[in-house]
Amino acid sequence: MNLSAITVSFPLDEETYEEVQKLCKTAAVCDGVLLNQVMNLPIAKSYEIRGFYVLVYDDEKNLLVGAGTAVDLMGLNTYEWSMLVAPMYRHLGIGTAILNVLKDGMAMRESEGELALIMEGSHYGKEFLQKNGYLYSFSEATLEARAEVLQTDGAVTLRPFMQKDTEALVAIFSDAFGDMREESLELIEFNTTTEGLVMWTAEIDGEVVGTVTTRKEGEVQWITAFAVSPKRQRQGIGTQILNFVKDYALRSGDKTILLDVEVENMAALHVYEKAGFMKSSQLDYYIYIGL
Repeated sequence: MNLSAITVSFPLDEETYEEVQKLCKTAAVCDGVLLNQVMNLPIAKSYEIRGFYVLVYDDEKNLLVGAGTAVDLMGLNTYEWSMLVAPMYRHLGIGTAILNVLKDGMAMRESEGELALIMEGSHYGKEFLQKNGYLYSFSEATLEARAEVLQTDGAVTLRPFMQKDTEALVAIFSDAFGDMREESLELIEFNTTTEGLVMWTAEIDGEVVGTVTTRKEGEVQWITAFAVSPKRQRQGIGTQILNFVKDYALRSGDKTILLDVEVENMAALHVYEKAGFMKSSQLDYYIYIGL
């Protein structure tokens, strides 16, 4: 058996995209979980996001048998990575080889941090990460809701971000997430300059009370950077913002809204569940602590 590996940066060409997609489908039959999301396929053709793939082929069969992917989603030079090896090839050490190349690729890109991620219930992935010096850190659930037309019910209005909103949103991000001022400014810049992202400001009678960013992927609107001013919480503002996104998604020709939330954030989970969101999958994150 002859195996070879190559590294390719985003965006993937159509042929390579289809090869990775086929590998995900093959593994899903064995593992019982859909891996397209964790393998970055929804953003693999993007020119705007920094990321790369490590691809391993069985040259005799001209078949993709393993893939790793790392992506700097927030533009902060911190990479999230994951990998997948075809079930019939998992005894050959391909995973270790992919991990080494991924680490070299992140080092070449001067990564300032990394997070490894696997799908919930992936026993093979959990054992592999622990064997290679990674420790469980936290989990994020992906929640899903249907796009639908909703009548605005309340005093909250949403409009695209304007520069005058900056200081108010910096304060909201600081209170809601504990972000430092520089981190909040970087987040605002990323969400307002990256193609495909729309940052919204929520107001009540001219007062900035919250924000949300939407990202279109196919027929899906992703919700990110969702926050409500702490002094305005428990007033139904979060639900009104989420309902706005549902309506906006449908009017944009989308069918589904997705968002990620840490499973231990019970307050946020309550808001999302109240707005009709249900868990569709979960990612477990690991940090490297060394061997």
